[in-house]
Amino acid sequence: MDAVIDFINGILWDYVLVYGLLAVGAFFTLRLGFIQFRYFPEMWKNVLQSREVDRSGITPFQALCTSLASRVGTGNIAGVAVALYLGGPGAIFWMWVVALVGMATAYAESTLAQLYKVRDGENRYRGGPAFYIARGLRAPWAGVIFSVCLILAFGLVFNAVQANSIAESMEVAFGTERMWVGLAIALVAGIVVFGGIQQIASVAQFLVPFMAAVYLLVALFVIVTNIAEVPGVFGQIFAGAFGLDAAAGGIFAALLQGVRRGLFSNEAGMGSAPNIAAAATPDPHHPSSQGFVQALGVFIDTLVICTATALMILLSGALVPDSGLSGTPLTQAAMSEHIGGMGNYFVAIAILFFAFTSIIGNYAYAEMALVFIGFGSRAGFVVLRLLTLGMVIWGALQSIATVFNAADAAMGLMATVNLVAIVLLSGTVYRLTRDYMRQRESGEVPVFHARDYPELSGRIDSSIWNRDNQG
Repeated sequence: MDAVIDFINGILWDYVLVYGLLAVGAFFTLRLGFIQFRYFPEMWKNVLQSREVDRSGITPFQALCTSLASRVGTGNIAGVAVALYLGGPGAIFWMWVVALVGMATAYAESTLAQLYKVRDGENRYRGGPAFYIARGLRAPWAGVIFSVCLILAFGLVFNAVQANSIAESMEVAFGTERMWVGLAIALVAGIVVFGGIQQIASVAQFLVPFMAAVYLLVALFVIVTNIAEVPGVFGQIFAGAFGLDAAAGGIFAALLQGVRRGLFSNEAGMGSAPNIAAAATPDPHHPSSQGFVQALGVFIDTLVICTATALMILLSGALVPDSGLSGTPLTQAAMSEHIGGMGNYFVAIAILFFAFTSIIGNYAYAEMALVFIGFGSRAGFVVLRLLTLGMVIWGALQSIATVFNAADAAMGLMATVNLVAIVLLSGTVYRLTRDYMRQRESGEVPVFHARDYPELSGRIDSSIWNRDNQG
């Protein structure tokens, strides 16, 4: 079984997705006229100036924080360290490139999720790739495949991986037994997830800005105290990216590791973040506005938080080729160089916050998928929540390499289905974007009118987009 899973992962991650995600990002970047650069201020505006209130949905800021809760995880700490060790400083440059083109992909998939969202039996917004695959492409069977893969990967296995990271870091830093760590995480996570999407969004709205602010303040302290060395670090990054630093492993190693770790970290094109994007009440009341919000999430994850980790490691001198020091231990060694014995504790606490918020964010995605496949009842949610918490406890105790490889295969399959879908629906994304920008450039507040899109009749819930029918 391991050989089969490894073969599938080799095909998906070494060929289909590494090149596919980059190609789709470049495609949307070109087709939408470099939207992530031209309309970068629009992304901030749609988060910070949102005033829309709707009982059916969460706010754009809550949607951003919940997607960041899932995006910002151990990959921002351990993943960056692995990229640096295997690919050298140049890997960070290629992580930036992946994020910049990925912002266009994130915009496209979340815009579609908004457009094709529905209301459930409790008048809550539900949506995501499964919904736009089924309704936009008339392929509900593909939506089911996507949903099952998402539940297995994000709802269950990846949460076990996050719990494993927390338990390992707590054991190393504080000597805490893994069982107690797993039970504590499950207890706190249970309190959050049993409150549903609204409570998850409320917790993420508080925790994500807090953890990001503390982490970035420490990074700023490190940068300021080593300011004279910062230009040299950026020189290493650019030299390594273009193969000018032979000791760093060459351009191919830098490119491969930067692309892989960047894709894992920011999740653009994976089809995960659109699930929570669909739950938001957009402001302005147009699908594109939530697309801008989620594109900003990719920027924050990689261009801000991953870069902060990279700079702290490179400024420490702890990165030594062939030393065997990689992942979380490398980040801990780097922090110990900067802040002494507190370094191990700081990294452990950062992983605790980053991984915990990933657990609740991942669960939110799985709940959307559960609704799509027809098990979105109270009983169905209870079963999913108990399974999620059981995986958290199990993950804290086990070595989960095989199961993690299986989750990689499931995520690779769902990402492949999602990429094909958004390319096939790119014409709709293009028209929505033109509509939004035409109104904005005319001095109007953009509003989506379903009647202007007769080709979407019967495929979208027009009542959602009729402002007179808002809950």
